[in-house]
Amino acid sequence: MDIINTYGSMLVMFAGAVGFLMAWGIGANDVANAMGTSVGSKALTIKQAIIIAMIFEFAGAYLAGGEVTSTIRKGIIDASYFIEQPELLVYGMTAALLAAGLWLIIASYFGWPVSTTHSIVGAIVGFSAVGVGVDSVTWSKVGGIIGSWIVTPLISGIIAYFIFMSSQKLIFNTKDPITNAKRYVPFYMFLAGFILSLVTITKGLKHVGLHFSTMEAIILAVIVGALVSIVGKIFVNRVKIDPKADKQMHFANVEKIFSVLMIVTACAMAFAHGSNDVANAIGPLAAVVSIVEHGGQITAKAELAWWILPLGGVGIVLGLAIFGKRVMATIGHGITHLTPSRGFAAELAAASTVVIASGTGLPISTTQTLVGAVLGVGMARGIAALNLGVVRNIVISWVVTLPIGAGLSIIFFYILKSIFS
Repeated sequence: MDIINTYGSMLVMFAGAVGFLMAWGIGANDVANAMGTSVGSKALTIKQAIIIAMIFEFAGAYLAGGEVTSTIRKGIIDASYFIEQPELLVYGMTAALLAAGLWLIIASYFGWPVSTTHSIVGAIVGFSAVGVGVDSVTWSKVGGIIGSWIVTPLISGIIAYFIFMSSQKLIFNTKDPITNAKRYVPFYMFLAGFILSLVTITKGLKHVGLHFSTMEAIILAVIVGALVSIVGKIFVNRVKIDPKADKQMHFANVEKIFSVLMIVTACAMAFAHGSNDVANAIGPLAAVVSIVEHGGQITAKAELAWWILPLGGVGIVLGLAIFGKRVMATIGHGITHLTPSRGFAAELAAASTVVIASGTGLPISTTQTLVGAVLGVGMARGIAALNLGVVRNIVISWVVTLPIGAGLSIIFFYILKSIFS
């Protein structure tokens, strides 16, 4: 208690700095692979992808980022083990942010798309299990989170498979793919607009004081989806197409139409990612601020300080803009050859899975969700369409992330403990 009262401001400032570092790492790694499908399919340039991500990532983090925060903060470790020495929780959460942030920056430098959720969960479990005791970790919660890491890539892969196959059946494998593209693409746009707006209305807007019933939310989401579809149809009709060209050229023209659709799904993916993964940076930071503000008391529920969500949003945006190109290249080109229609299927499937998880408060791995979706699209074309060597390296980087996050967190925990004690 005395330590928190004496060094409280210093601890909050340091935690804020490492929280920003973690958000920066999330931007460099996770956002880069979230936008990689758009860049890899050539629907967007890197510059365009970064601008879109900056706007929608920040909006997702700020408007809809509060739901998952409580799960990260309260679910993984049992706060009752820290009541006698609340400063240990402050050191631990700060150490976890520092450990996960550093690992993400190292991974981003080498172009490895690792999981930020793996990083922070491994770091929190590490300091708590070794620094406080194995019983302080709520292993059932950890098991549920790890289970979701297996289930969500599977779900997003299946959704992506069916979206891609539907576009093949309705558009590409028909006698007149261009006419069918103009007919069906607005429906895909409606779906993207509906998913994005529904999570915003039901989960995000309560942070700015707006509340809607489930039926009102669905009606509003349908209206937004319809508007997106109408705007999309106007843009699709503007795509210049040569009706006399051969069928191969028709396919290329259809891909032009899907490029328009990719912009919508890129926005959805960026918003979905911001709403879900900002919690990995602000969750531990919120815990530190709460303990210091309450003079060492670990409260059951803490309100986010006004500056925490913007800090996470700005950190994510800067990380992407400054350091995101390397991981973007791995996802965009490494796993399978992406065209706008394939990239659209992967992004919409991943966005759907992420916003569902974000709404239920489950901290899934966006990286695994997106890679699962890209694999689903690749599998629809046969196993030969996948670069299995790249897939293997990605999976290995996921596996080593947990122990590396835990190990670094334990080291930093004991360093902080020795400095302030």
